[in-house]
Amino acid sequence: MIPVAVSNRHVHLSQKDLEILFGPGYQLQKLRDLSQPGQYACQETVTLVGPKGVLEKVRVLGPVRPRTQVEISISDCFKLGVRAPLRDSGDLDGSAPITLVGPVGSVTIPEGCIIAARHIHMSPADAARFGVKDRDKVYVRAKGPRAVTFAEVLVRVHENYRLEMHVDMDEANAVGLQNGDLVEIIPGGEPVVRRWC
Repeated sequence: MIPVAVSNRHVHLSQKDLEILFGPGYQLQKLRDLSQPGQYACQETVTLVGPKGVLEKVRVLGPVRPRTQVEISISDCFKLGVRAPLRDSGDLDGSAPITLVGPVGSVTIPEGCIIAARHIHMSPADAARFGVKDRDKVYVRAKGPRAVTFAEVLVRVHENYRLEMHVDMDEANAVGLQNGDLVEIIPGGEPVVRRWC
């Protein structure tokens, strides 16, 4: 069984954009650790501005990254008027533009706004136990009153990852999932597991 973590809208900032938004030399201030080792929620928040609307108090997550990445849901896309593509984290080329506003300044990124693909973090030992490899896609079953099978769930394997499936707020609300709920990979070969193309 795999625990679920529900991911709300959030932002990963590059150091360059962090300093534009919060001031020269600014460093992120940790609020609390997240479940994945080395990742943390920051005290800082920003406002997202799209062609049709704004979202305020969007949490910044640390540490800083090479490129700024904004992760929102489909519902957020409608509110903002942004056509963000469904992407794996870090796959930002050709993704949607968006404006971020901080207490000191604002920045419009030409690409970097995505809807994060549902995925499972796992260690190499977990991957061996489930019989999958990094970047496989699997089916995952969530039981309960609104039981559902998730398809196209990306497997991400790294020695520092803790076992956990990430879904966004829209998906969690539709199915009735909460942090800590348990789901399971449906065992078997093709078409349950297929390689990322």
